[in-house]
Amino acid sequence: MKVLLHILFWVAALGSVTSTIYCFMVLAAATRFGLIKRREQNEAIDYLPPISVLKPLHGTEDGMERNLETFFEQDYPEFELLFCARHATDEGLLLAERVGQRYPQVPAKYVTCGEPMPKFHNAKVYSLAKLDSIARYDTYITADADVRVEKNYLQRMVQTLKDPKIAIASCVYLGTAHQGAGFSSKLDAVGKSVEMSSGVLVATMLEGTKFALGATMALPKKSFQDVGGFDELGQFYADDFVIGNRLAGQGKGVRMATHIIRLMVQDSPFWLSFRNQLRWMQSTRRSRPWGHFGSGLTFAMPFGVLGLLWGLLSGHALLGLAWLVAMAVNRWLQAGAILNVLGDPDWVYYTAIYPLRDLLGGILWVGSYGGENFYYRGKVYKLKEGGRVEAPE
Repeated sequence: MKVLLHILFWVAALGSVTSTIYCFMVLAAATRFGLIKRREQNEAIDYLPPISVLKPLHGTEDGMERNLETFFEQDYPEFELLFCARHATDEGLLLAERVGQRYPQVPAKYVTCGEPMPKFHNAKVYSLAKLDSIARYDTYITADADVRVEKNYLQRMVQTLKDPKIAIASCVYLGTAHQGAGFSSKLDAVGKSVEMSSGVLVATMLEGTKFALGATMALPKKSFQDVGGFDELGQFYADDFVIGNRLAGQGKGVRMATHIIRLMVQDSPFWLSFRNQLRWMQSTRRSRPWGHFGSGLTFAMPFGVLGLLWGLLSGHALLGLAWLVAMAVNRWLQAGAILNVLGDPDWVYYTAIYPLRDLLGGILWVGSYGGENFYYRGKVYKLKEGGRVEAPE
């Protein structure tokens, strides 16, 4: 028993130290990001090339109508909206057409691509390939269906391409649960805001940006071909990571914009929310195996729980409780810094609940090593080394 207590203590201590170091790194990265954001917001908007906005669709979800409306309401001189679904009967595509009828001044096209070809398992990329074939302009902005934006979104995102050396830019996002959503969805939302943004901002601070986030990307048409084309990207689940990582490997500019978008989180039961988040963890493990392994030491609450357990078993209950509280403070500092720099109006509430999400994140991290199968839109897929996807069973 004594040996087990020693092991428990040192594991908890190691994780507490590494997660505290990480917390200070997040605070520094958030401060840095805030300063850059303030500077860029004061810069003139003087680069306004015509833009093709590529939006793959598949079905509908709560709030999607408003998401689509925000794209039609852009304050931008010349752009087109291009929507693609697998079939003409797709509810998402039909909804986009209905929304578009209310904005006749905005050029928009609605097309279909059919079912993805064999060995082309990323349906989103398959839709992007179709949209690429009909796009009028050579400057692209891609955006997922669950993205909601402000009227200056196109203006701000395209400024990142002002430098001709930049081959792709993406941005962090504020996870937003719909009004009345359950607690599990709020935990998911704050995880997207804090956990994701923390890792992105720290990585960018330490080594520059060597990846992209697929919720929205700004890039020249040529960048897709520079990484092997859509047929190559379609074999990966995390196509956003692949395109950003490959472009960075070629010495091309990869940027993280300071503009913030909202990523709307659906109201889902806990088991479904857990499974969706686990899928992303599994993808990250395959795309960045060593980075993902190290990320296990960035969580604080799992080690706080281990510290509490050590305290209870060793007769130091108060010390164990203080340990847990210290790790909660650690996560409150992290969440407060990130949510403030992202401009979340509900930052107090989401900061308060973030320690629970951090604990869940640690559990998801452990679960990501449980196998190679993942569930997505009614099918089971296999994730292989490097993030490639095998045919569904």
